[in-house]
Amino acid sequence: MIDRRGFLGSAAGGLLGASPLARLLAASAKNRLGAIGLQLYTIRNAMQRDFEGSLARVARIGYREVEFAGYFDHPPAEVRRILGRHGLTAPAAHISLEDIRTRWDRTIADAHTVGHRYLVCAWINDEDRSLDGYRKVAEEFTRAAETARKAGIDFAYHNHSYEFVPLSGQLPYDILLAASDPALVKFEMDLFWITKGGGDPLAYFAKYPGRFPLVHVKDMTADGRMVDVGRGRIPFGRIFAQQKAAGIRHYFVEHDEPADPFGSIAASYAWLRGLRF
Repeated sequence: MIDRRGFLGSAAGGLLGASPLARLLAASAKNRLGAIGLQLYTIRNAMQRDFEGSLARVARIGYREVEFAGYFDHPPAEVRRILGRHGLTAPAAHISLEDIRTRWDRTIADAHTVGHRYLVCAWINDEDRSLDGYRKVAEEFTRAAETARKAGIDFAYHNHSYEFVPLSGQLPYDILLAASDPALVKFEMDLFWITKGGGDPLAYFAKYPGRFPLVHVKDMTADGRMVDVGRGRIPFGRIFAQQKAAGIRHYFVEHDEPADPFGSIAASYAWLRGLRF
């Protein structure tokens, strides 16, 4: 079967004699997201209680990709088997600076076993948050990314809002981007936290094209609260229209503290499934 957009695209491209109405419809067809993923931190409490059952519920909602934030004491080989049973893949996983500094080879090996394509550092420690600290961390990222790339895995960094608090007139996020090797170090842009911090996703896409293969899709109200996707003010359509320039390949829904985790991820999935841009 072929969807409406695919049909219109093939008709418009293949029939030189198409009617003006057909050409108009083809021109007005909108883009939509492909695979929509979930950052499993959103349902971490359920994952702790029932690891496989939680992943099964995620799959039933419609998600086909997940991003891990820990395996909850499950061996990597078992994690991969469970994913396969429910038609899921895990392109990415969050890891810590400690993983990079003390067990990077093991972390990469586990990533291979599960099937990750990206390893994403999710946090910079308080003691590293100085100008020199950010520069040194950027150098660590480059070395870690070089080792990971040799093993066929890409490395990325996930932002919060503290990277947009100026230090001596400089933004830490800018330091990390400039001081790390652009050919090796990618970034997972958290659209809530960059907006909360006063950053402009589109400006970063334009300045650093192709460096953002992953995004966290989470929404924010006018007064700065985190809400389900589609219930806030972040202009996802305008942002995703620049997906090619940004280099985005994976979109992971996340909500840090949802009142009803599975209700939240279902509502966010449904809204994104209907998004056209």
